[in-house]
Amino acid sequence: MTIPCLITVRTGSTRLYNKCLLPFGKGNVLEHVINRTKEAGFRAIVCTSDQRSDNIIESIATDQKVEFFRGNESDKLRRWRDCCRVFGLDKFHTIDADDPFFSASMVEYSMETLDSGYDLIEPTTYSNDGNASVGYSITRDLLEYACASYVDGSDTEMILPFLMAKKDVRSTILPDSEQCSRIKARLTLDYEEDYWLLKSVLNILGTQSGRAMVDELFERNPDLYLVNWFRNTEWKARQLNKIKTIA
Repeated sequence: MTIPCLITVRTGSTRLYNKCLLPFGKGNVLEHVINRTKEAGFRAIVCTSDQRSDNIIESIATDQKVEFFRGNESDKLRRWRDCCRVFGLDKFHTIDADDPFFSASMVEYSMETLDSGYDLIEPTTYSNDGNASVGYSITRDLLEYACASYVDGSDTEMILPFLMAKKDVRSTILPDSEQCSRIKARLTLDYEEDYWLLKSVLNILGTQSGRAMVDELFERNPDLYLVNWFRNTEWKARQLNKIKTIA
């Protein structure tokens, strides 16, 4: 069956203004992610906020002829849950518009793992540390439970503590491949330096480049990661501080 992928995106970025609308390949970053999702044979559903500033995202989804959903700006989990209700989804995979070189094969592997009796499949450790190769696979049942356990409209950007609040949640972390241990690469989009690197990769490999080609590029050019790697410490510290505020 076609894998439903919720492309999570908003224009309200602070560190890199309107990053999803920056030029990238034949269009902008969001259009690139939508096209990669469709080319992989996945069902692309753009999932954005109901704020006026995100009207442009709805327009892009319409122009790209993909489905879209608009919901609470800060409560990402409830936005996903409501999207699942509208489209009748029992499970889905998350793709951040920040991650233009996600791995289609890893998405498939994650969803196959979810189908073996899990509620939640977390990204690989490598991906979670900024490599941005795969997102989360989640069942709607787990979302329904999580959303019932906190105050409506809470900030759930850091989703994991809310999802793991269910004591008997069946979850696992995808294993890293052997190749991952040989590569350093920050491939998520949060800072200007991230954009420089991602654009360079795109210019070298082209818009049709698969994730394997991207990884091979970094293996052949092991110093390429230095363009933005120094930002990873700051980025991970921010993530950790956000999780601590939830706890």
